[in-house]
Amino acid sequence: MRKTDRHPVSGANSLWHVYQTVPFLKVVKNFIVIQIARYTPFIGMKNWLYRTFLRMKVGKQTSFALMVMPDIMFPEKISVGTNSIIGYNTTILAHEYLIQEYRIGKVLIGDEVMIGANTTILPGVEIGNGAIVSAGTLVHKDVPAGAFVGGNPMKIIYTKEEMQDRIKSPRIK
Repeated sequence: MRKTDRHPVSGANSLWHVYQTVPFLKVVKNFIVIQIARYTPFIGMKNWLYRTFLRMKVGKQTSFALMVMPDIMFPEKISVGTNSIIGYNTTILAHEYLIQEYRIGKVLIGDEVMIGANTTILPGVEIGNGAIVSAGTLVHKDVPAGAFVGGNPMKIIYTKEEMQDRIKSPRIK
């Protein structure tokens, strides 16, 4: 189970209550900053925008590709380690609005993690150091350190130990 805080609502669906959850002006500011960062080709500028205006934790030498979409309402709940790559058009969510509740959870991405393009990371997950997430993956649970995962739903393709064995003795065809 993902690590999220659950908040029940009554009456209309939880998204209808959005501005009781997060201030409107915060969403506007975050939207503007995220749109600038999504389109700029300057990695250092992206990281500065994320750290300064969104209060995201971004490690040194981490690279966000074009069109990455961090959570617009709770970006401060996203942490990315050192020397990681977040692939093109990846979405990192720290919230989800459902019919009868909304959930908020931290997203922790370790050091030297590689996230493939068009991946969606749901709230409340942790991606361990050195993990590789295949393109197009729905990350709906924690990813062990050093693992290679992929798919929808996400599955472990190789564990850290299996990855190390493959590197030590590659198959020659």
